[in-house]
Amino acid sequence: MTEQIPVTTNTTCGPVVGREKQGALLFAGLPYAAPPVGELRFQAAQAHAGWSEPRQCFKFGPAAPQVASGGMTDSASVRWNEDCLTLNVSTPAIDQGQRSVLVWIHGGAYRTGQSSVPWYNGTRFAADQNIVVVSINYRLGALGFTDLSRFGAKYATSGANGILDQIFALAWVRDNIANFGGDPAKVTIAGESAGAYAVSTLLGCERADGLYRGAIAQSGGPFQTLPLAAGKQVADAFLAALGADTMMAVEAMSAEALLAAQVSVCADLESGPGLSNKLGGTVAPFYPVEGNEVLPRSPLSLIEAGHNAQVPVLTGSNQDETTLWGYGKVDAAKLDRAVASIATPALLETYKAQLPNANLQELMIAVTTDFMFRMPAIRLAELRAAHRGNTWLYQFNWASREPSGRLKATHALEIPFAFNNLDQAGVAAFIGPGEKPQHVADTMHDIWSRFVRGEALGWSAYEPSQRTTMVFDDVSTVLENPEAALREAWGKLR
Repeated sequence: MTEQIPVTTNTTCGPVVGREKQGALLFAGLPYAAPPVGELRFQAAQAHAGWSEPRQCFKFGPAAPQVASGGMTDSASVRWNEDCLTLNVSTPAIDQGQRSVLVWIHGGAYRTGQSSVPWYNGTRFAADQNIVVVSINYRLGALGFTDLSRFGAKYATSGANGILDQIFALAWVRDNIANFGGDPAKVTIAGESAGAYAVSTLLGCERADGLYRGAIAQSGGPFQTLPLAAGKQVADAFLAALGADTMMAVEAMSAEALLAAQVSVCADLESGPGLSNKLGGTVAPFYPVEGNEVLPRSPLSLIEAGHNAQVPVLTGSNQDETTLWGYGKVDAAKLDRAVASIATPALLETYKAQLPNANLQELMIAVTTDFMFRMPAIRLAELRAAHRGNTWLYQFNWASREPSGRLKATHALEIPFAFNNLDQAGVAAFIGPGEKPQHVADTMHDIWSRFVRGEALGWSAYEPSQRTTMVFDDVSTVLENPEAALREAWGKLR
């Protein structure tokens, strides 16, 4: 075995040591903020005290506290700790290369996930595309998004601390990435699912302005924040579940007790007719709360007013996102309830007419996929187009070949294609048997890389007159206004 030679560089916190891995240099588990423990648990991120001796960064940091959920990140085996504000850097070289930088924000419904998931391995971007990749952890769930501002100014940001953690990490990138061969003026933020919600939220967050020049939102738009009243309702339920009425009592709780209360609150507040919940909408508990110094206004309203229209955006969704959830057995009554909670019955009639061979399960998947993911991406593109913002729209249609035939182009399937990580752990089970679709990954990875470097993508930016969309499949192609009748059926709902 060839001995790996450590590589050292400096950060504003102190010197760090990384190592060569698969043709790139990896620095893992770098703290970007102070551990949010003790009295800092529900407060805004603070600067790290730093260190003087070289710090070995060979091992990924622990995930944020979370409850087992299974799925891609296999939360049952996640190593978590409240001391979780770390990031990882993959780079081609430690030099003055001034390379473009991709900052990846993981998904997981703002409750699970971590930056060390193999699907997010940035080696191919670094080794093959000359791009520096940063992946970050941030506070999740109740610890990252409970509005406890009622307990004083120290907790004013508590409803959006997870977003503030991301901003703190971006500031770290601004101040340090040149020492890793990157250019702080060439940063693109990217994420999938809740990571895409976060990217879209940052687009509508003035506090993050100037920390990035481009954004990629995969399966998520700027519609996933809670109004202040809903955030207070979540906090009321959380405190009741804990049996606590003072901040001292809350801070005395173990992380496990906080997670148990989080689960109880979600089970209660998420129950409702169809796709709606007891918070008066479809945004889940412990999502970012508006009405604080981090998000004084809804990100959607700022984007609608033209905020950050000058920032290039790549956004899109997968054709069959919600097959990942399945929805169990779907009968006509269940489908009707789901549609009634988000739209008029006319919407379902359009889907039945446009998809005449679809069964009830397939209709549920089509409607919920479009409501949760496709329409938000289109609406984001439309809002930005009104201000001449350059937005490129895609749709991922490559269907999984897993034996049950259930997944198709499911939620998150596009990630290893974009990262060119088809050989990473867990990907084969999602792709299914047969020849590896490397040609699809090559196409997507090249386009993602070009976007990060600020190069032309090969298709036109989105305009309502054409609705140009890149469709990724065995044969990828550019279409004008795909599935127009289904899009039109939604009107201005999302």
